[in-house]
Amino acid sequence: MSDKSRKVVILGAGHVGSHVGMSLMCQGIADKIIYIDTDEAKAYAQALDLNDATGSVGKRVEIRTGDYSDCTDADVVVCAIGSEPVPGKKRLDMFDETLQMAKTIVGPLKESGFNGILVSISNPADIIADFIRKRVGLPKNKVFSTGTALDSNRLRRVLYEKTGIDRNSIQAFCMGEHGDSSMVAFSRVYMGGRSLMELMKENPDTLGKIDFDEIIEEVHTSGFKIVNGKHSTEFGIGLVCCEIIKAVFCDQKKIMAVSPLLDGEYDQHGVHAGVPCVIGKDGIEKIIEMPLLPNEKAAFNHSCDVIRGYIKKADKM
Repeated sequence: MSDKSRKVVILGAGHVGSHVGMSLMCQGIADKIIYIDTDEAKAYAQALDLNDATGSVGKRVEIRTGDYSDCTDADVVVCAIGSEPVPGKKRLDMFDETLQMAKTIVGPLKESGFNGILVSISNPADIIADFIRKRVGLPKNKVFSTGTALDSNRLRRVLYEKTGIDRNSIQAFCMGEHGDSSMVAFSRVYMGGRSLMELMKENPDTLGKIDFDEIIEEVHTSGFKIVNGKHSTEFGIGLVCCEIIKAVFCDQKKIMAVSPLLDGEYDQHGVHAGVPCVIGKDGIEKIIEMPLLPNEKAAFNHSCDVIRGYIKKADKM
């Protein structure tokens, strides 16, 4: 992938799509950022606003609106369609509305001849990624959602608050659905090369008092707290998507918990779910299979079953 052809098309110019573009522009990750939205006036305004901002970052970036013909030679397409979150409304509650929107993009996207990497943000994330992959017909390594990458960031933030250990020194992943059934493999949480469970046993009066259920609850409710306060989430997910695209363009082989199609990994088949993956120039280059304790495996299986149920509904629509 040539540095001169780093082209990203963003489908959806709302809160999330605009912050993906802003992050890509500020970090100089993409040379061309193209917005497509049914609200053409809004897409134009977002592109123009971002274009004005390029003068303050010292990087030459082409930012404009376009159409699906721009997807033909795009390196990455970001699916950021969907309505704004509503306080009290879960991600799975957005299934019908977002699926109807997804139906309008898969035909033009396929007809464009797009053969790059598609990263989907739209909720419910795992189900929409599966829906798009099947109908556009791209290889499984090239279509995935942001999955539990943002959930994992929230998990590391909560663990930092509980332990005082810098979040960037904590290795921990949320897995499964990007939603209320996601789980945490606490047996695979590490700090400085040491297992959190080992550290808890050695420090019963401090770390030993950590409540796993409380941590999961805080992770699950983080998004709702943000939506309740300002009616959207945007900064966290925008940067997560930007991080994924950077891993692709720079061939970083970075490990992030995104949502690819599982085809035997973790004994799961035919379901997109959040798991640690190696991300490089070819998209999903490897799915990391972590050993899970029996209770963790059961929780992961349950989350996959939740996703699978909605995938079956989507297949009939």
